[in-house]
Amino acid sequence: MLKVETINAVREQVALWKQEGLKVGFVPTMGNLHDGHLSLVEMAKENADKVVVSIFVNPLQFGPNEDFGNYPRTLHADCEKLSALNVDIVFLPSVEEMYPEKGMDTLVKASGVLGALWEGASRPGHFDGVTTVVTKLFNIVTPDVAVFGQKDFQQWRIIKQMVVDLSMSVNILRAPIGRGVDGLALSSRNQYLSEMQRQVAPKLFVTLQDIASAVESGNKLYRELEAAAEKQLLAYGFDAVDYIRIVDADTLKPVMEKNDGLVILAVVRLGSTRLLDNICLD
Repeated sequence: MLKVETINAVREQVALWKQEGLKVGFVPTMGNLHDGHLSLVEMAKENADKVVVSIFVNPLQFGPNEDFGNYPRTLHADCEKLSALNVDIVFLPSVEEMYPEKGMDTLVKASGVLGALWEGASRPGHFDGVTTVVTKLFNIVTPDVAVFGQKDFQQWRIIKQMVVDLSMSVNILRAPIGRGVDGLALSSRNQYLSEMQRQVAPKLFVTLQDIASAVESGNKLYRELEAAAEKQLLAYGFDAVDYIRIVDADTLKPVMEKNDGLVILAVVRLGSTRLLDNICLD
């Protein structure tokens, strides 16, 4: 596995692969890797001849009250995990390599409806940071396929739309949510949960499953289902429910009657930890 830190080094190696007609897969990450991330790498390997994984903690996607400096950095362990999966390149750029000191005059903004709802409303500017860094990484790596996780469903949907809107020649794949044996979605944030909070956390998936079962049984009283779910989550012991909504999987807007092509999005809080999860009803 090659470890490279410069844009030119990645481009040179990828160019050699493409001269050989090899298909390149890409998984962008911010490190602190867990089995959920590794499942994205496995999907990339299944769909490409060579795989590049980036580890870059992107300052542009952190808000003013989100501590970029304290984001967990576990580079040695991350590289060991990627090496075990026979990743071809791990790209480890510095902030200075990605964003030169003179600054960025050009940003890629998720300014439409997809970027304004849900996480876009909760974390203003977050998706602009995501779309900007992903665009840069796509331009650097020039992948044929890139893999994003379903857990961050809105992010995946925005990136997929960005690729269409900007006529990018990369196929965006969506990997299923990795879960623990108790159903909790794998997340770097889970490490911040206390033992008691960790016992409560799986109830989020239970609640999502309850809504999914009701919808699949023909219940179209979506607002009532959402209200009941929020009440149940608070009763389980969650400290707050940012949102739990049944939305159109394409537009991300709340729906009234539609009964397919849906996704149930949820974000809850245990203490200061935000947990995201969803279920797709295709």
